[in-house]
Amino acid sequence: MAIVNSIAAMQEEMTGWRRHLHQHPELGLDCFKTAAFVVERLKEFGITEIHEGIARTGVVAIIEGRAPGRTIGLRADMDALPMEDLSETEHASTVPGMAHTCGHDGHTTMLLGAAKYLAETRNFAGRVALLFQPAEENEGGGRIMVEEGVMDRFGIEEVYGVHNSPGMPEGSLNTNHGALLAGVDEFTIHIKGKGGHGAQPQATADPVVTAASMVMAIQSILGRNISALDRVVVSVCQIHSGSAMNIVPETAMLNGTVRYYDKDAQATVRKRMEELVEFQAKSFGMTAVLDYQPGYPPTINHPAQAAFAAQVAREVVGPDMVDEDTPPIMPGEDFAYMLEARPGAYLFLGQGDTPICHHPEYDFNDNIAPVGASFFARLVETALPVK
Repeated sequence: MAIVNSIAAMQEEMTGWRRHLHQHPELGLDCFKTAAFVVERLKEFGITEIHEGIARTGVVAIIEGRAPGRTIGLRADMDALPMEDLSETEHASTVPGMAHTCGHDGHTTMLLGAAKYLAETRNFAGRVALLFQPAEENEGGGRIMVEEGVMDRFGIEEVYGVHNSPGMPEGSLNTNHGALLAGVDEFTIHIKGKGGHGAQPQATADPVVTAASMVMAIQSILGRNISALDRVVVSVCQIHSGSAMNIVPETAMLNGTVRYYDKDAQATVRKRMEELVEFQAKSFGMTAVLDYQPGYPPTINHPAQAAFAAQVAREVVGPDMVDEDTPPIMPGEDFAYMLEARPGAYLFLGQGDTPICHHPEYDFNDNIAPVGASFFARLVETALPVK
C-alpha cells in the first residue's frame, strides 16, 4: 500500500477534524458551520482562492500547481441526515435529530487532507478545484452547483468523487466503467373514496382496498412491462389511511421510490403507473392522482476516466485491493449531475465490517481517511504531471 507518507502522518489531525464535524452535523443546503470549518482549514493550509456561498453553503477552493495546465475537480459532500445518532461514541452528534450516518464528515475530511498535502507540495502542473458540496441527501446540491456554473466558471475539465462503502474490505477501492448508481424518482398517490361505517362497507367507496390493489398492480410492472434483465426497482414504502378500527376512511396515500438505469425503462414505469392508478381507482368507483417526481439521474462513470482512476487506485492500495468491474447498485447520488456536466468517475472506498450507511449506529472509519486523501492527491499528481 502506497499511502502518501505525509498524509499518513496527518492521521491524528484528520481524525480530529472528522470527529468535530461528526459532533456538529447540519442538513441540506444549511451547512453554514461545516462550510466555515472547511474555509478555516483551507486558509490554514495557505490556500488563498476560496469561493463561498455556492449552492448556499458550498465552497470551491482553487490550488495552483507549479505550472499552467488543466483543471481537475475533486468533490466531497458535507451534509448529514435527519436522524438520531445511536453510535454511542465519545464524538457522537450533539445535535438532536441530526447525524452523520452516511460518512459525509469523512468525505469532507479526506478532501481536506488532500488539500493540505497538495497546497504544501504543489507537485502538479495545472489547477485543482476542491468542491465542498452541501445537500447530497435531498435537495441535490450537486445539481445546484452545476446550474450555478462551477464547471465553466472554474474551467473544470474532469471531476472525481469517492464514497465510503461498509462491507467492502477496509481501504479497498471499487469502481466500474459505466453505470454505478441508479437514478432516483419518487411517487405519491392520493386516493379519494367515500368514508362511512366499518360495519356497512357497501355504503362506502373504500380507499384502503383500492390502495392494497394498487400496491399489487404496481408490482406487476416489473417482469410484465419491464424486462427481468433490466435493473429497475419499484417500491411502495408508505401507506397512510384511516383513524379508527370501525371507520372506512375517505382517503388513502401511497408513497414510494423508483430506481433505474435506462431512461426508456424509467418512462415505461411512469406511463404504466399513470395508467394503473387511473384505472384501478375507476374500477373501485373512486378517483386517484399520481404525483411522480423525477429525481437524481443515474451515476454513470466515463470509461476513460474510470480506467485512469482505477490505475491510480492500484498504485495507492495495491492491485489486489481494487475492483475495476464492480456491479452497479440501486442507491442514488447527486454526483450524477457533475458526471453529466464533465467526464469523470466515482469510486467506493471500503469502510470494513461496520453498520451500513443510514443506520443509526453507523460511524465513519477514521482509518480509511488517509487512503481517500492519498487517492485524491495521487490522482491529481498523475493526471497533471510536472514536466
